[in-house]
Amino acid sequence: MENIRYMISDAANLVNVESHVLRYWEEELELNIPRNEMGHRYYTEENLEEFQKIKEWKEQGYQLKAIRMLVQEERMNRMAGTKHAGTQLATKEAVHKEEVAKNTAVNTVKLEQFQNMMTHIVRNALEENNQALGREVGSQVGDKVLKEMNYLMRVQDEAEEERFRKLDAALRAQRGNRKIKEDKPSKIPKIQRKDKKLKPNLSI
Repeated sequence: MENIRYMISDAANLVNVESHVLRYWEEELELNIPRNEMGHRYYTEENLEEFQKIKEWKEQGYQLKAIRMLVQEERMNRMAGTKHAGTQLATKEAVHKEEVAKNTAVNTVKLEQFQNMMTHIVRNALEENNQALGREVGSQVGDKVLKEMNYLMRVQDEAEEERFRKLDAALRAQRGNRKIKEDKPSKIPKIQRKDKKLKPNLSI
C-alpha cells in the first residue's frame, strides 16, 4: 500500500480539501512529504492518514501549534512502534493548555462584547432619560416662569393703578383747594396813615 503514490490533486480529493491546503499544512506543520525525480510532491497512504487526522483535529478546534505537537507525537509512536506514556501525557497536557488558552480567549472576547453591549444600552438609556427629564423640567420650569411673570405683571398693574388713583386724588384735592381760595374775597387790610404833628414840649 505504501508503494502507491498520489499526486497532490488526487490526495486533496481523497482528503476532501483544496490542494493549497495540503501545501499550507506541509509548510506550517513541518511535514516530510516525499518528492519524485522531477521534484514534484507525491503522497503515500501514510501521508493521507496523517492529513486526515490533521483535518479532524482542525474540525475539533485545535490550533496549528497544538496539531504540530500531535503530529510529532504520532511520528515518534510510529518510529518506536509503541506509545510512550510520558510523551503522550506531556502532549495531552500541552493540548489541554492550548484548549484552556483558546477557551479563555473566547471567553475574554465574549466578555468584552457583553461589556460593550451593556455600555451601549446604558448610554442609550441615560440619553433617553436625560432627554425626557429635560423635557419634563423644561415644561415645569416654563409653567412656573409663566405663572410668576403673570403674577408680577398683575402686581405691577395693581401698583400702577394705585399710584394713578393716589395721583388723581391729589390733583383733585389741589384743584378743590384752589377753587375755594378763588371763591373767598380777599381781605387785605388797608393801612391808614395819620399825620401827626410834633408839638414842642414847652414845660421845660
